[in-house]
Order: sequence, then C-alpha cells, then structure tokens
Amino acid sequence: MNWHKRYAQQANWTRELRTYIFEQTGLRSAHHVLEAGCGTGAILSKLPEGLSTYGLDIDHEALVECKLHAPRAVLAKGDVLELPYPDRSFDIVYSHFLLLWVGNPLRALQEMKRVTKKGGYVIAFAEPDYLNRVDEPQELIPLGNWQTESLRRQGADPGIGARLGELFFEAGISIRETGAIQNADQKPSMEEWKIEWEVIESDLRGVIPDQEVQRMKVLDRQAWEQGTRTLHVPTYFAWGQV
Repeated sequence: MNWHKRYAQQANWTRELRTYIFEQTGLRSAHHVLEAGCGTGAILSKLPEGLSTYGLDIDHEALVECKLHAPRAVLAKGDVLELPYPDRSFDIVYSHFLLLWVGNPLRALQEMKRVTKKGGYVIAFAEPDYLNRVDEPQELIPLGNWQTESLRRQGADPGIGARLGELFFEAGISIRETGAIQNADQKPSMEEWKIEWEVIESDLRGVIPDQEVQRMKVLDRQAWEQGTRTLHVPTYFAWGQV
C-alpha cells in the first residue's frame, strides 16, 4: 500500500477548503505553523515557502518519507495527546483526518490549543461521519458497513465528524466556522478508484471472505461505469481562534 498516494488523494479532496481557510487565517503572514499528524507530508509539502513549518506524527516510517516530500519542515515523532512543544509556539496548528484515530480527541484539541499563540488558529480540515454514509445501489450497502466496522476494529471513531463542532467548543476554541465539506460526488478516475480499493482490500483482508470482497469490487466498478453509484461519507471541518 502506497500511503503517500492515499494521503495525497485525501489532500486533493480538501484542496479548495484549505485554500479558503488558510486565506482567512492569514497563513502567508504566519511565522510558525504545525501540522499535527503530518503523515508523509502530502499537505505539509504544499505550504508556502518562507514559513517555519513543523510536522508531528506518531509513525516513524511516515516521518522518514515526510522528510523527502517536505525537507524544509522540522519534524518530530510524538503523540498529539502530549505535544512536545512549549505553550503558544505556533500561529496556526492544523490537522487532516487525524482526530478519528485519536483515543481522546478532546484532549488532542486542548493540546493543539495550548501550543497555539493567543489570537492564533486551530483547524481541523476533515473528519468523517461514516455512521451516516450513503451507498447506492443497495447491493453495495454491506461494503459501507464492513468499512465502518473495520475503522472501529482499528481503534478509530467512525462517527466523529458529526461531533467536531462540539469538540471545538468543549476545548475552549472560539469557533469561526464549522460544517460539512460541500464537494459534489464525482466519478473517481481509474487511479483514484484503484487507490480506494487498495485501502478497502487491506482493511478487510482476513475479516471478510475474499470472494465476497471481490464480488463487491466488481459491483462497485460496474455501478460507477453505469452511472448508478452513489458513495457519500459526510465529512466535516472546523476552525477557530485561541
């Protein structure tokens, strides 16, 4: 599984939203910016030159690859629940598909707030709500259920997106904007579809019989080609000021 391709795919989903929010938060005039859960650097590598950029991740191998894609960034291995930075270190702290993987997302936001300067911004660009996922045609509904359960087995909270605004409020972050990402459902390219199915097959291997998984794969491709496929996972964002 090429995780950088996957993270780049996810980054593409939020490209327009990131442009908008970074403009609102004054990214280009910021000095120190932290990505909590930077992964392989799919987003960190796209930040403008001239910033002091920092990335933190708990996965050592991801950080090794991140250094290749974002060589200017100062990287650290660590846990978002105990950020290894002094209070009020950054102008902007952001995350992207991170909080669903964190055992205590409220604590994570509180830590992100702690290391943000007074008047600075905390941003969560994307958190999904798989509990309200929509799959059509009906034959593909089991696939959505399998993926949701797979997230739970991996320790994720598949419904966190719907609670994102509430978590920001509880963390004491003054919310400027929150809501669902408004992206029209589009037919994925063949490359995007292949990446998605690499993730699905990896998640379901040894849990769902391979014959059933492959049957769903064929149905999924046919539905996209016939124009009958709907796949919608409500995904939420929030940003606010400290």
